Amino acid sequence: MPESKSRKKKVAPATPAEPRPAKAEGNPRWLVPAMLGLMILGLVWIVTYYLTSSGLGLPIPALGTWNLLVGFVLVIAGFGLTTRWK
Repeated sequence: MPESKSRKKKVAPATPAEPRPAKAEGNPRWLVPAMLGLMILGLVWIVTYYLTSSGLGLPIPALGTWNLLVGFVLVIAGFGLTTRWK
């Protein structure tokens, strides 16, 4: 008895291989310590200024109330680094 022809599976047309996206890299090792360090240093700077402004004149007496600006710049720089966090 003759055998029937086997069915052929349809082969999908070859499409050019799409490049795979590069492996997503995490944060640089320095990012989180620098970010937290700047925010904490700014906070400590401001608190130190408020606690010692009447007597000792710390952290830098020549700056006077500009010490607040220095503290806030440090805190803002820390928050600026959070934009790079993945």
